[in-house]
Order: sequence, then structure tokens, then C-alpha cells
Amino acid sequence: MAEEKRWSGSHFVLIHGACHGAWCWYKVETLLRVAGHRVTALDLAASGVNLKQLRDLSTMSDFLEPLMEFMAALPVDETVVLVGHSMGGVAISVAMERFPQKISIAIFVTAFMPGPDFSFLDITQQYTPREDIPVDNIYTFDQGPDKPPTSFLFGPIFISSKLYQLSPPEDVILANSLVRPFPCFTDAKSFEDTIVTKERYGSVHRVFIVCGQDYGIEVDIQRWFIKNNPPDEVKEIADSDHMVMLSHPQELCSYLLAYAH
Repeated sequence: MAEEKRWSGSHFVLIHGACHGAWCWYKVETLLRVAGHRVTALDLAASGVNLKQLRDLSTMSDFLEPLMEFMAALPVDETVVLVGHSMGGVAISVAMERFPQKISIAIFVTAFMPGPDFSFLDITQQYTPREDIPVDNIYTFDQGPDKPPTSFLFGPIFISSKLYQLSPPEDVILANSLVRPFPCFTDAKSFEDTIVTKERYGSVHRVFIVCGQDYGIEVDIQRWFIKNNPPDEVKEIADSDHMVMLSHPQELCSYLLAYAH
């Protein structure tokens, strides 16, 4: 209880994207803590230092379990600022649907943003990667070569040229050391698990932060998310790559602090 009483500011919950982990938030977490706020950067299942392996995950719910368990364990009178980056936007969307009363605001940082009329299934069916994406990403086909991939891992060329091209070189080295394979969920149960409603998900204030030099989820795709599922507010960090928390941590942190207040 003594540790809980030390925190008088907001409680930020930071959710990483595909192949990443809580480690990618280390700069923003430091800035938020120095500013007097509580921060929880979570590893989703089979990510970061989470002990589960890909073989332990059958559906999207398995992947999202660490976040859902964390939200369920929050005191009934506590609310958090929920921040999702990239694929982490799907994770926080499900949390918004299940625990709307525990979220003061949800911030999507160049993130997938499904909604009541724009489902994750819609996104996966209509969004296709750019043709010039480097071929060093590693795909696994456990169900056979004629079936969809079951997982993928970002390759070094993709990391340096599409995600981290404006980030410090030491963070590129860090990413190459720590990324883990990401499961490709294509089963009906996983898409059902990500369905959200206007009554619950829609009751949470949403902000989308556009990253103007993102080559992983390019600006037109980010704007497509916004057009099909309009948030309450839109902000932009015009000169940021995909990994804004590493290339522009102070600018991102300033937005997070402004919304927390």
C-alpha cells in the first residue's frame, strides 16, 4: 500500500505493437515517471520477456490476456490512461470494450483502430502492405505452404528502413536483439474477440496521434483508420517515424501529459 500512496498523478498503461515488447517504451516511461506519474508498460503474451511461446497461443484472446488480467485487477475506483502503439491499438480497443469504466482516455499512436462499424476483420481484409516492403521479414507456415502464414518476424532491413529510419542507431540495435515473432490470427474466434460496440468502446474518449514519416503504417493508412472510425481528437507528430516513442519521445510524452491533465 505504501507504494500505491506515492503516486499522485495519472496511471499510464503502455501497450506495444507487433514483434515488440514493453522495452520499446523505456524513454517515454522514464519521462512520465520523472513527471510524477505511475507507468505500467506491459508485455503481451509471447512478447518481450513474457514467458509464453507462440505455441501457447490459440486465439487473439490468448495474446491479449496479460492486458485483460491487468485491467480486471485494477481497483474499481481507479482509471488509467491507455496508450496503444501500432498493433497495440487492437489490444486497447478490446480493453475499452471490456473495461470502459476503468479508462479515462485511450490514445492510439499510429495504431490500428477498429471500431463498432470498422472491425479488425474489415481492416485485415482491406489493408494490404506496400509492394516495396523488404523481403527480409520472416514468415512461418506451420499449416503448410499453401495456407496463410501463422507468424512473422520483422527483419533487420525492414526494421531500419520502415520502422526505425529516424530513430537513434542504438535503438535499431536494441530492436534487432529483442523482437520476437508475432502470431497471425486468422481464425473466426480471434475476430469475434475484437468486436467492439458503441455503448462500451464508444463511451471512452479517443485520441489518434498521426506520425508523418511512418513507413510501416503510412500516413494515408492512418488517415484511412481515422476516416472510417473518427476519434474525438487527432494530433500529429509530422517528422516522426513509426517508432515515435524512440525517435520523438519528448514530443509524444508532451501529448500524453496534456491529455492526462
